[in-house]
Amino acid sequence: MYTTLLEIVRIPVDDPVAFTFFTGYMAMFAASVFFFFEMGNVDAKWKTSLLVSGIITGIAAVHYYYMRDYYTVTGENPTALRYIDWTLTVPLMCVEFYLLSRPAGAKKSLMWKLIAAAVLMLVAGYYGEAFTDGSTSHSVTWGLISSLGYVYILYITWFGEVKQLADKSDNPTVKKGISTLSWFILVGWAIYPIGYMCMPGGWLNTGLGWESSNVDLFYNIADAVNKIGFGLVVYNIAISNRKVALA
Repeated sequence: MYTTLLEIVRIPVDDPVAFTFFTGYMAMFAASVFFFFEMGNVDAKWKTSLLVSGIITGIAAVHYYYMRDYYTVTGENPTALRYIDWTLTVPLMCVEFYLLSRPAGAKKSLMWKLIAAAVLMLVAGYYGEAFTDGSTSHSVTWGLISSLGYVYILYITWFGEVKQLADKSDNPTVKKGISTLSWFILVGWAIYPIGYMCMPGGWLNTGLGWESSNVDLFYNIADAVNKIGFGLVVYNIAISNRKVALA
C-alpha cells in the first residue's frame, strides 16, 4: 500500500508530461477558487459568466486529479478521462461565449450552434483517438471530421454572427472581450490538433517521430491556456465595467 502511494505521487524529473499534469491540476483548482470568490465583487449581470468560469476550471481540476495519477502509474494517455472532461467543459465554454455575447444581442440559437459544432468536434476526435488502429488514414479521416466543427466555430466567431454582434455593440469592453475570446479560439484551440497529430498514426507521429506522450503535453498546455484564459477574459470585462460604472 505504501509503495503504491509513492508511485502515485512520484513525479519523474525527466517527464514534462507528468509535470504538466500536476501543475495543470493545481492551476485549474486555484483558478476555480479565484473565480468563485470573485463573484461577490462583480455586478449581477456578470455573476453567471464568472460562475460558469469557476465550474469549467473546477470540473477540469477534478479530472486532472485523476488523470495525473492514471498517467503517473500507467504511463499511458488517459483518453477516456480526457474526453469526459471535454464533454462537460467545452460546451460550457460555448455557453460562456454566448453569455459574453448576450449583452451585444446574441440569441440562444447562437449558443446551440456553438454547442452542436463542439459536440461534432469531440465525438469525431474521440473516435479518432480511442479507436485508432495506428494507421494514418484513420487519424486523418476522423481528424478532418473533427476539424469541421472547429472551422464552423471559427467562422461564426470571426466572420459570422458573433463578429456581426461585436461590430454592432456600443460597449467597447464587451467588444474587446469578444475579440479576445475569438483569438483564444483561433490560437488557443489550435493547440489541440497539434496534440491529436502526435497520436499513433498521426502526421507528427509518423512524419517527425514525435512520441505519443506529446498528445497529453499539448492537451495539458491547451487546457490551461483556454479554460483559465476564458475565465480571466470574462473577469476582466466584469471588473472593467464595474470601474466604468463607479466612475
